[in-house]
Amino acid sequence: MTAVSHHCARVSPVAWERLGDRYVARLLDQTLLPHQTRWLTIETPEAMADAITRMIVRGAPAIGIAAAYGLALGAQRARGATASVEAMTRALSDDAAHLLAARPTAVNLHWALARLRAVWERPDSQALSSRDALQEALIREAQAIHEDDRIACDAIGAHGATLIPQGARIITHCNAGALATGGRGTALGVIRSAFERDSAITVLADETRPRLQGGKLTAWELRQDGIPVHVIPDGAAASLMRAGRVDVAIVGADRIAANGDTANKIGTYALALAARAHNIPFYVAAPLSTFDFSAQSGAEIPIEERDAREVTHHEHTALFAADTPVLNPAFDVTPGNFIAAFITECGIIRPPYDESLAQLATSAF
Repeated sequence: MTAVSHHCARVSPVAWERLGDRYVARLLDQTLLPHQTRWLTIETPEAMADAITRMIVRGAPAIGIAAAYGLALGAQRARGATASVEAMTRALSDDAAHLLAARPTAVNLHWALARLRAVWERPDSQALSSRDALQEALIREAQAIHEDDRIACDAIGAHGATLIPQGARIITHCNAGALATGGRGTALGVIRSAFERDSAITVLADETRPRLQGGKLTAWELRQDGIPVHVIPDGAAASLMRAGRVDVAIVGADRIAANGDTANKIGTYALALAARAHNIPFYVAAPLSTFDFSAQSGAEIPIEERDAREVTHHEHTALFAADTPVLNPAFDVTPGNFIAAFITECGIIRPPYDESLAQLATSAF
């Protein structure tokens, strides 16, 4: 991958461009925000998988979009390197497996790659007429995934804004905004839509250890939009709730099981516990692509364990004694009965989730 520096305002974290006689994907390197804005040019599925693993691009919907473009890049390579459509699809299956391994928890990655795989697995698919036709069909499908998420974010924001009271003080965790999606964001999409109706809204952003996505990314996004935001230590949320300084909690999600159990960035469960103890509504905003109806409960959601250096170091500076043992789960699971409602592009989904999500699964898929 190669780097290109730009100055920019709030943008989508993923772009697809034509560069001469070939296509490339561009990613906003989120590991450098908010101090430096740098775009990376991605030309192979391996480079895309590496960027996803290293959290250059992150957020479940954005990971799905990036993976779809990564497989489209694989199609571009395979078109020139294989002699038949059959050989091309074999190469694409290998690329898809490599991309799938990049981040195990975010189900949007699996969902997006399944949509592209369906392009060549349909028996009557016109995409199989030639290698060129297959490449173009996969590019169109990846672009459709990107556009669908933009539209979904708009709808999530509109539906969710109806749940936000006047002058609400909203707490959120991690980053579920434009940097994590193909549009305005999920949780931040709701906040943006609510703020457009009521400029008295304020936000508390958990810093979100160990990678500080709340402090680095959420605060950066909201300040660009002029939305009042304070970053707080993760451990301060419960005491601020007890002091009466929080009205609503809203987060995004990386995978939602059929019973409503929700995997999201580590620390979300603690925030939900605090909200429950203080009778504060706790909402999850997510597109339908984040629901995994094959998982009956959160016990079936794989939890990614990340490098200990994310905890033991800041940049290149060691924080702890050498060889200190570390556990670094990237996600936790909030039980569905802690969640007041799910905010989706189809509307507000309320408990009991065994019934409402079963109905959603039947109607949406």
